[in-house]
Amino acid sequence: MKKIVVILALCLGITGVQAQKEDNIQLNGTVTDTVAQYVYLQKFYNKMFKTVDSVKVVDGKFSFKTKVALPELYGLSVNTKNSPLYIFLDKAPVSVKLSPLKYYSGSVVEGSVQQDLFNSYRKNHDVEISTFIKENPSSLVSAYVLYRNWSYRLSPEQITANIALLDKSLLNTTYVKELKELVKVLNGLAVGKKAPDFTALTPEGKPARLSDNLKGYTLIDFWASWCGPCRKENPNIVAAYQAYHDKGFNIIGVSLDKKKENWIKGINDDKLNWLHVSDLAFWNSEIAKLYGVRAIPSNYLVDSKGIIVAKNLHEEELQTTLKSLLDTKL
Repeated sequence: MKKIVVILALCLGITGVQAQKEDNIQLNGTVTDTVAQYVYLQKFYNKMFKTVDSVKVVDGKFSFKTKVALPELYGLSVNTKNSPLYIFLDKAPVSVKLSPLKYYSGSVVEGSVQQDLFNSYRKNHDVEISTFIKENPSSLVSAYVLYRNWSYRLSPEQITANIALLDKSLLNTTYVKELKELVKVLNGLAVGKKAPDFTALTPEGKPARLSDNLKGYTLIDFWASWCGPCRKENPNIVAAYQAYHDKGFNIIGVSLDKKKENWIKGINDDKLNWLHVSDLAFWNSEIAKLYGVRAIPSNYLVDSKGIIVAKNLHEEELQTTLKSLLDTKL
């Protein structure tokens, strides 16, 4: 199975951060390559951004004095429908040259030490998360990176071990609190444990319950129409379904879509001819939270009693596992 590559960095340590407190930010900047009249300040939470303030662009310039929790990760954008510029803010004055071209990749942030560390992290690679944390134990960036880029591919034990490497000043941050809750969830989702039951609506608006649809072996497949890696993996899942459905293999697709029309179009375009459900809540999906899903595609294979047999089976590993379980005649 191919491994997901995560961009990492070897960086210098930075000054420790204290517990988050609300304070006025000192954020000024200029806007280029756009005729947008407003700049939006957005708060990051659960892979999503929520607008907390906006200011008018005057003569190509903008300035925020908003009172917000600091230090923290925020987003700056000229259009709230698209992903913003990720920016770590503290009490120090920060200046930004904001350009929306190529996903804000040409934007420049000056004055934020944590932003410098974050930028360095994204440009480099080949460092394990434990090494990164040991070199930057007091940085909010370390807590964020563990939460955002590593939690979905670490065991509960590994997550706990990395939390222990963080400075105590970070333990009350949202990232660490969420990680501790994730550990509790994942501990109940080990192979051999019973999969949590759930009920959600089908595209037709009818409720479907997991426990009422368990036959043979069932793949609980977390995906979304907006997820490129999911769409790339779908032909493999379709092939597995066609090869083993008659032998007892079934699928329940759980979508993290936001819009029903996009969800249905994705199902039809990829010819996903099995049961589908969704609460259309994006990363706020209750089912995703129930299963500790931090990245997609993600899946759990369960037997007819709902016992977890395997998880995160992709590409040839899915076919190999199904063959060993269902191709008993060979």
